[in-house]
Amino acid sequence: MKVNIQAVNFNVDRKLVDFINDRLAKVGKYYDKVISVDVFLKLENTNEKENKSTEMKLLVPGDELIVKKTCKTFEEGVDVGGDALERLVVKHKEKVKAH
Repeated sequence: MKVNIQAVNFNVDRKLVDFINDRLAKVGKYYDKVISVDVFLKLENTNEKENKSTEMKLLVPGDELIVKKTCKTFEEGVDVGGDALERLVVKHKEKVKAH
């Protein structure tokens, strides 16, 4: 599974990249046909503490699974989004098996 990380208007440090790769590797355990994951990290221009937006697009054969989360840190957004992706992947896998 290939993980592409894009940060809008800032540079991502190595520690965050490693965290994202480790977290999203867990998603691949649920479904072995995952092609790639695109992760978009963006800082929102708001006065709120939760201003870090994380969007993950998971490509599987014949479909795209998209999760968007806004949290206090990118790590939290990736972790919560990873949980949501795991649920979506399991649901998608069951739907594909049913056909």
